[in-house]
Amino acid sequence: MRVPRFVGLMAVDAREKATAQGVLLAAPDRPDFHRAVVDYVVRQYPPPGAEVPRGAVVTVWFDFAEGEGGGGAGVREPRVPRPGGGGLERELDRPRDPFEPVGASDSLAL
Repeated sequence: MRVPRFVGLMAVDAREKATAQGVLLAAPDRPDFHRAVVDYVVRQYPPPGAEVPRGAVVTVWFDFAEGEGGGGAGVREPRVPRPGGGGLERELDRPRDPFEPVGASDSLAL
C-alpha cells in the first residue's frame, strides 16, 4: 500500500485517515497525540506515496524542527524607497551609436 499524505491535516483528521488507510501514526513531539485535535501536521516520514506494508507506522510532526519554517513569513509591508525597476536595462550596456566608427570612443579618451 502507499502512504497517504498527512501534511496539512489537523490531528483528528490525520488519525481518521490513517485508520481508514490501514497505517498507524506516531507523533514524537506530541505525547498526548491521541487527544490532540486542531494541531496541524507539518511533516511526515515516510513521505506520501512511499510503498509500505499494511499496519506500518508513519511518523508525523506538529512542530517545525530547528531551521525549518516556523517563522519569518509574517506581515510584509511595502519598503520605502521602493526597489528600482531592474530588468534587462540594468543587465546590458547602453547601445552605442550604430554609425560611430569602431574604436572611435576609445581614441577620444586619450
